[in-house]
Amino acid sequence: MKHEQVDVVRAPEGEASEPVVPAGIDRRTFLMRSAVISATTVITGRAMSAEEHTARASAPPPALGTKLSPDLDVVKRSKAPVMTVLDEFYKVGPGPSSSHTIGPMRITYDFYQRCTKLPAAQLDKATGIKVHLFGSLSATGKGHGTERAALAGVIGKEPATVEPEFLDGLASNPNQTFQVKLGSKTHTVSLKDIIYDAPKGDFPHPNTMTCKLVAGNDVLYELEYYSVGGGFIEWKGYTPPKKGAPKYPYSTMAQLQAHATKNNLSIAQVVMANEVAVSGKSEAEINAFVDKITTAMVNIVKAGLKAPSATLPGPIKLRTKASDVYARAMDDKFEKQRGVGVVAAYALAGSEENARGHLVVTAPTGGSAGVMPALVYVVGEGGRKLPQQKIRDGMLAAAAIGYLCKHNATLSGAEGGCQAEIGVASAMGAAFLSQAHDFPVQVVANAAESSLEHHLGMTCDPVAGFVQIPCIERCAFGAVKSWTGFMIASNEIPANRRVDFDTTVTAMALTAKEMNSKYKETSEGGLAVSLVLC
Repeated sequence: MKHEQVDVVRAPEGEASEPVVPAGIDRRTFLMRSAVISATTVITGRAMSAEEHTARASAPPPALGTKLSPDLDVVKRSKAPVMTVLDEFYKVGPGPSSSHTIGPMRITYDFYQRCTKLPAAQLDKATGIKVHLFGSLSATGKGHGTERAALAGVIGKEPATVEPEFLDGLASNPNQTFQVKLGSKTHTVSLKDIIYDAPKGDFPHPNTMTCKLVAGNDVLYELEYYSVGGGFIEWKGYTPPKKGAPKYPYSTMAQLQAHATKNNLSIAQVVMANEVAVSGKSEAEINAFVDKITTAMVNIVKAGLKAPSATLPGPIKLRTKASDVYARAMDDKFEKQRGVGVVAAYALAGSEENARGHLVVTAPTGGSAGVMPALVYVVGEGGRKLPQQKIRDGMLAAAAIGYLCKHNATLSGAEGGCQAEIGVASAMGAAFLSQAHDFPVQVVANAAESSLEHHLGMTCDPVAGFVQIPCIERCAFGAVKSWTGFMIASNEIPANRRVDFDTTVTAMALTAKEMNSKYKETSEGGLAVSLVLC
């Protein structure tokens, strides 16, 4: 593309000068890019003509990253009302990543179940099962333990009930073999059957994998799957399950707020009405599920706090710190800092459990699994001791935020960077706190907006592919930002907020599209390459 060459008008000597903005170019964007380019020339010492400077500042951003297939249901649904329900969103499974462990494990477990239903004649020919990992799953799967999760699913283990000790055992003894019975034949499978294939290519989703039932070199049955973020999975030809129509259909926060205002309801009440209508479950059943999830979150934080300081698995040799941070926070000498300290400690505890590969709750993902448990614990038995119904309401409001981000942007670090994981978790946390403390609808929306806004552009650059640096501490910062967003929103005049939640979600989606693939859970940029492991 050719750009019109425009002379830069220079101010008199000794005065600051500002380049002339070419016609048809957004002024703010041009000046921001111009400033960055000027700084780069100073740092590098490379001279640049005024014409080249203007052309570069005027150029559109490059199209980078994986383009999602329009056939994915997660893409199609963005044009319809939110249909996600709680038991799809809050999922229990092994860390350290919802998209790299829970998703792949759900995928291979699904494939295993499908294979058990194949005709006997087809199964009699089979000699084994092969799983191929592509894209981000291939690039960083080793650090996430993707191969162990995938193998566990192949042998019939479910994410919500798998023993963490089993996965730990695969890490310590990778040469183990297991027997899988399909039809009349029993097959021996091992980690060798989980294959790290091409990390780069034209895939429908960055987290693509194929599962194959083979007879020697021949493929008897094959299915292509996608781990689309937050533990959600799809496959080639995926058809979403039939659901009821929502009572209050919405696809934006503006629509959700309109329903709440018109019907004199809280966001939690709107979400509950839709949960009943879409899922067909009763309020009592939904509350029971929420209680199960919050109990799991509390237990995760307790387990993390109880665990002695130790070195996490992997080449980073990172020491845990949750118990130490908590001990300092509870020291009377630091009482004035206790609030921030305990929130950070609780988040570190949950995130360190995730890094250990132990069971976590996707809220919305494994990588961000320290944020929401920390806040649930701090307003419950670990702090303010709010009634359980208030916590339930907060969980419903938090889910609404996650639904909207999934619907209109992404929850996947491989697709949108860490803004899609920690950023969304922090926004959910702020909504949770606002709703649990009975603040109005606009405050809930504003708190979520504030927390998400201040995570925009956050990259996903896990060192060595492990969900440890910077992921663990990011959960602590995300939880603290949730509280900050809540405090700001609950103390300002709600109508005075200049930026709305929908605008910020759109910004996140646009940022995700323009973000370089090096910063999308590939471990090819940022801290992943600047930190040298000795």
